[in-house]
Amino acid sequence: MKDEPEEAELTLHRALRLAYQSGNNKAITYTYDLMANLAFIQGQLENAEKLFKATMSYLLEGGMKQEDNAIVEISLKLASIYAAQNRQEFALAGYEFCISTLEEKIKRAKDLAEDMSALYMEEKANTHLLLGMCLDSYARYLLFAKQPSQAQKMYEKALQISEEIQGERHPQTIVLMNDLATTLDAQGHFDEAFIYVQKASDLARQTQHPELHMVLSNLAAILTHREQYAQARVIYQEALKTAELKRDEVFIQHIREELADLSRKSRPVI
Repeated sequence: MKDEPEEAELTLHRALRLAYQSGNNKAITYTYDLMANLAFIQGQLENAEKLFKATMSYLLEGGMKQEDNAIVEISLKLASIYAAQNRQEFALAGYEFCISTLEEKIKRAKDLAEDMSALYMEEKANTHLLLGMCLDSYARYLLFAKQPSQAQKMYEKALQISEEIQGERHPQTIVLMNDLATTLDAQGHFDEAFIYVQKASDLARQTQHPELHMVLSNLAAILTHREQYAQARVIYQEALKTAELKRDEVFIQHIREELADLSRKSRPVI
């Protein structure tokens, strides 16, 4: 199992060599893309950046337009790499390119005669979902950069897209509701945050969401900030049981620490 990434890398290098030997540009582009994604997953960010740029170069040379979803998706991954490397200027430019390109593309499509073919409708949905991914990624970047009010705007747009395209019970919609609650909580808007996280937790329970323990923990934290300590303790206990079933050791420790902190906060002052 440990050697699988190395074996995959060797296989891809052989495939790339064969693609070059045969002069097959499509195969070259496809292989570069696979290699880039493998490096990205492995955390080899410098290598991933070079490979994504090579992939993009081949796609553009082959006649693909900059507004194509494939180009935007690669640009989003590059923006994520720059964010992880703390290259703020490049990260911001990347996120803004992705979002503005897709928003303009969607606007132009609305102005054109409506095509109701299945292919068009699928492409339209994919473009909206990709915009949602870009907004979500940018929001996480902004929240990490201590800009919760800006992150809130991005999450609100992303949530609206996910609800419209995938429905409110979709796992990603629930995650976005929870993340929006986090940004509101970070700004001290505890009551508004509670509305979103309560809905997210209800839906997460109903759908047996894989991150239920995380959503419940967030609900408990927001209840704590509202000084509803008894309710927070009950929810933290539920989150702990769920995390134990998932065997998420890191989150189990996090919840236990939060419960200990809650006990100190709720202890009566003598």
